Amino acid sequence: MRKTGKKSVRRKGGSITIDDVAALAKVSPMTVSRVVNGHSKVRDTTRERVMEAVRELGYIPNLAASSLAAAQDARIALIYTNPSAAYLRELLLGALRGAARTAAQLVIEDWDELDAGGDRKAARALAKSVSGVILPPPLCESKVVIEELVEAGVPVVAIASGRFNHEISSVRIDDFLASKEVTEHLIRMGHTRIAFIKGHPNQTASARRFEGYQSALKEAGIAADAALVQQGFFTYRSGLDAVEKLLSLKQPPTAIFASNDDMASAAISVAHRRGLDVPRDISIVGFDDTSAATTVWPEISTVRQPIASMADSAIDILLRTIRRKDTDTKVVVDHVVAHQLVKRDSVAPPVATGRKTRG
Repeated sequence: MRKTGKKSVRRKGGSITIDDVAALAKVSPMTVSRVVNGHSKVRDTTRERVMEAVRELGYIPNLAASSLAAAQDARIALIYTNPSAAYLRELLLGALRGAARTAAQLVIEDWDELDAGGDRKAARALAKSVSGVILPPPLCESKVVIEELVEAGVPVVAIASGRFNHEISSVRIDDFLASKEVTEHLIRMGHTRIAFIKGHPNQTASARRFEGYQSALKEAGIAADAALVQQGFFTYRSGLDAVEKLLSLKQPPTAIFASNDDMASAAISVAHRRGLDVPRDISIVGFDDTSAATTVWPEISTVRQPIASMADSAIDILLRTIRRKDTDTKVVVDHVVAHQLVKRDSVAPPVATGRKTRG
């Protein structure tokens, strides 16, 4: 956002008002009110613009307002068990931002070390102490955890689930469509031997991304080759193992599509160790657009899944659901957010087709 409007809305010696935020964000005061109070009928781009103005001006909503009073009494838990540090960072950033904005109390728990069968016991105990729960992958796929929380009447929002579960609300992207778009991009660049590294099999998003890849190949008339598909687990280590196998093939791929950025980073590492130039000798794409995509060379073309914004939105959905509990009306929301194909320097046409265009 440009800073040119900042001076025009600040008052010397005066407090920042909702009108100041509206002026900087170029929206109406009513829209600002809807954003800070967590209403859903606001476009994601507008919401982000308003929140940027809120942060820039240091605007503090009136915590005495009824819409935020409910948030002050809300105790929301974010439960995670995720192998990707970059993904977790974005997730926590968004949840903390949402909690700070709404004055909700955020409880963060790591369930990585639970014993087998411990999820049910932990969910049962959690249900007694919180107003709502955010479940990112892979917990958003856990039938046991969801069953315990729903039975206890605790509102739940799943983040980045591959499919909508009618028992709980969700904030997600269309993994199938996003994966298909990435594969189509590689095909347009001239690639026909496109390898795919699957995500963890315990997540429906992994299956949807693989289905999107398969659909793009089929529509382009490219025969599927089982040798070009390797199982990964969303970890850097699994990416290393998968790429070693792919690049050891008698006829290796000219492009690799990894199901997340950690595995794509591993692919670049293996390619460099084998003396291959990325993207001249092999193109590599990832998924999520976490910090892992921009901390390697070359920076990775990937799908931007707005993880932080999704966690922020999950806070809003939970607070609205908590406020409705007195009405005995259960409202389940399926909020599908936009993804974006981010083109960077890790993709180019295969050598055989020349390099007249870039990704």
